[in-house]
Amino acid sequence: MAVFLQSLISGILIGGVYALIGIGLTLIFGVMRVVNFAHGDIMMVGMYLTYLLFTILGIDPFVSVLISFPLMFLFGGFLQKTFINRVLSAVAQNQILLTIGLGLIMSNTVMLIFTSDYKILTTSYSSSTIQVGGGVSISTPLLISFLITAAITAALGWFLLKTDTGQAIRATSQDRDAAQLMGINVKRMSIIAFGLGSALAGTAGALISPTYYIFPQVGGVFTLKAFVITVLGGMGSVVGATLGGVLIGITESMSAVYISSGWKDVVVFVLFLLVLLFKPSGLMGKSRT
Repeated sequence: MAVFLQSLISGILIGGVYALIGIGLTLIFGVMRVVNFAHGDIMMVGMYLTYLLFTILGIDPFVSVLISFPLMFLFGGFLQKTFINRVLSAVAQNQILLTIGLGLIMSNTVMLIFTSDYKILTTSYSSSTIQVGGGVSISTPLLISFLITAAITAALGWFLLKTDTGQAIRATSQDRDAAQLMGINVKRMSIIAFGLGSALAGTAGALISPTYYIFPQVGGVFTLKAFVITVLGGMGSVVGATLGGVLIGITESMSAVYISSGWKDVVVFVLFLLVLLFKPSGLMGKSRT
């Protein structure tokens, strides 16, 4: 029973960070209908930014979120205004090729600067745990990451539901043309949405930095994971992305313990395929007719 509880808690904690990655991707897709294949690479940039802040300025990775979030928001806004905005009305293939190209530019630029060597961000609490009784322990960095993720998700929910800008973003995601007719500046909403999505990805990168290797190609792993989370939860659904992230985290943790760590990704993709077979719109998505 202790092993089961340990796996469940670990899965929920890492799933919270996965959810943050998925929310960023689904927010971008919801507003612009663009599948951002550079999402993982934006997260990788956030990881290296956290690494620099830690090694040069000695700023704790979790505290660095206060700096990386606004910087990554500006970075995302720059990408949207300079590149993404030009292909919003283009066919999906062009949008995909553009985002893949942007991802390659980011990863190769980072490789030129930092080389492809793995970086490890070691803090005083990287390996520490909290005993909760019954033989169950909680990883301290994962617990802090989950609490920060929960706070950011709650703040994002308040922003989208209670502020005029948030409601304008939601209106744009529901019907871009109708929102424009109602006087909403949809171009501005697109920049804000892409900036927010990038900030969430960069923040997720900062949160997992104390527990994950940092290298230029790490973005590819998380782009695929974010895509699975987003489709699993329902494209464009923030609640669905949250549910999908936690579900993927639990599935990975459970399959690593009860089957094999080498099979955890296989189990995730089998679950993904089953959801697509029986509910193609995702767990919380709505079918578009």
